Amino acid sequence: MGKIKNILLIIFVLFVSGTRVFAIDAWINDSRDLFTNNKAVIYGVNIRTFNAKDTNKNGIIEEDLGEERGTFLNAINRLDELAAMGINTIHLLPVTPVGKTKAIGTAGSLYAPSDFGKLNPQFKSPNSSLSIENEMSKFVEECHRRKIRVIVEVPCCASYDLYLKRPELFKKDKLQNPIIPMDWTDVRLLDAGDNEQINRDVYNLYDSFTELVLNANVDGIIASEATLKPFAFWKELITKTRERNPQFLFLAKSTFSQKAAISEHATFTSCNKLLDAGFDGYYGNYFDLKNWKTAQDLFSNVKFDIGVSKKYSGLKSVVGNFVTHDQVSPILVNGPQFSKMIIWLNATLPLNLYYIDGFPTGDNYIYPWANQKAPKTFTDDDYYFAHRGQLDIFNFSRKPVGNRFDIFSELIMSNRFRLLSKNLISNGDFVILKTNSPSIFAYSRNYDDESVLVFGNLDFKRTQQAVINVPKIKDSAYSIPIKINNIPVLLNGKVSTQLDPGEVQVIYYPRLSNQ
Repeated sequence: MGKIKNILLIIFVLFVSGTRVFAIDAWINDSRDLFTNNKAVIYGVNIRTFNAKDTNKNGIIEEDLGEERGTFLNAINRLDELAAMGINTIHLLPVTPVGKTKAIGTAGSLYAPSDFGKLNPQFKSPNSSLSIENEMSKFVEECHRRKIRVIVEVPCCASYDLYLKRPELFKKDKLQNPIIPMDWTDVRLLDAGDNEQINRDVYNLYDSFTELVLNANVDGIIASEATLKPFAFWKELITKTRERNPQFLFLAKSTFSQKAAISEHATFTSCNKLLDAGFDGYYGNYFDLKNWKTAQDLFSNVKFDIGVSKKYSGLKSVVGNFVTHDQVSPILVNGPQFSKMIIWLNATLPLNLYYIDGFPTGDNYIYPWANQKAPKTFTDDDYYFAHRGQLDIFNFSRKPVGNRFDIFSELIMSNRFRLLSKNLISNGDFVILKTNSPSIFAYSRNYDDESVLVFGNLDFKRTQQAVINVPKIKDSAYSIPIKINNIPVLLNGKVSTQLDPGEVQVIYYPRLSNQ
C-alpha cells in the first residue's frame, strides 16, 4: 500500500507541475462537443464568495474592516488552482443584480434577479477603473487562457423589486397578486406565456441576458428550472443564439423526475421537450445518492441516462449532480467517505462531472452566524439567512474551504485518471457486474484493449466482504490499482475484496489482449 500511495503522489505532482497557462489568439468555443461527449468537468462558483478575503475569520466579509468580497477580478487568482484540479468548465451561479425588497439574506439571493440585462454590481472590484462588463470579460478571457469554458446560470423567476417596476411580466392570482412559487418568498413567478403565444416581454428579458453573456464571450447557459418556460420560448431563444455561436451550450437545470410544475399557476415543459427544443443536457437524479441503499438504485439511473443519450444519437448528455449548492455537504451526510464515493462515481460513470466550490476540501458549509440578527444589511432583511450545510448564496460570506486534503488529492487523482483514459470513460461500454450483496455496486467500463473495474459499498455503517463476477478478465491480467485500501484477489473470474463502509475501489486493466 505504501508503493501505491507513492505512485498516486507522483502522478499528482506531475499533474500539478504540468499545468501551464498558454496565450491564445482567439478562443474557439467547443462546449457542446465537450459536454455531449461526457468530457466536461464542471465546477460551480458563487463569484461573491469564490475568492473572498475574510481576514478575521468570523465568516462574514466586512469591507469597512478592510476585508474583500469575491469579484470577477480577484476570482482570476484562483483559476490556476482549478486548472490544476482538472476543471475544464466553470459554472457561474447567477451574475445578475439581486433584489433588495422582500429579500432573503443580508446581500440578497443570487436567484432573485432585479434585472436580466445587467451584471451584479456586487461582483465589481472597488479598486478597478474597468467597467463591470470589462471585468467579467477579463475573467472569461483568463479562463479561456487556461482552457476553461465558462457557463452562466440564468434564474427562472425574478425579484419583488422587478415586479414593482414591471408588474406586467408576472403571473397573477385571482386577486391580481403576483405568484410566489413554492416557498421561494423572495421571488415572483414570471409569465412566459405558452406554446401558442409566448410573452415577448419576458422573452426579451432572457434575450437580453443571452446578449449580455455572449458579449462577454461566455460559452453557455444553465437555465434554472427550465421547465417553467414553454417549449416555443426555449426553441426560439436557443435557435437565435446558435445562429451567432453554434457551440453555445444550453443546459437545463431540470430532471426527468420532475413530472409537474412547481406551482398550479406555472407552465410545465418536460425534460424530453426541453431536449427537443435544443437543450444539450439536463441534470440527473444523482443528488439522491444519499438515499440509495442498493446498487439497483444507482444502475437504474445510469441506464436511464444512457437511454436518453441513445435516443438523441449521442447529442445529449447529463450532469452528474451528486452535489450542488442545493445539496447538503457530503461531509454532513456520511462523512469524507461519501465525498470520495462521489468523486469516483463522477470519474468513471458515463456522465459529465460536477463539483461545487468547497467540495474538494470538504467544506461543511456551517456558518456560525447563520440565521442570527445581523448588525449590518444591504437588503430589507437584517438576518443572516442560510441553509444549514449548503453553500451560502444569501450573504457576503467567507470563501468556501475545508481542511480535508485527502478529499482534495483523490479528486485530482480521479480527474487525472479520467483525462488519461478519456476514450475508455467517454466512449467505453458500461457493463453492470454481479455481486454477492445488493448494497455493493460493481461495473466495468470497456474500450478496445482497456478496462476499468469499479466497485463500492453503499452501506456506510458496515464492512462488506465483496465477491464480484468478472468473467472476461483472466486471473493473469496485468492490472494497475488506482484506488484500493485492501488488496483484491482475482481468481476464477471473481474478484474478492473487503469494502469498508462507503469505500470505492478502482482497478485499471490497460492491455487485456496481451494477457
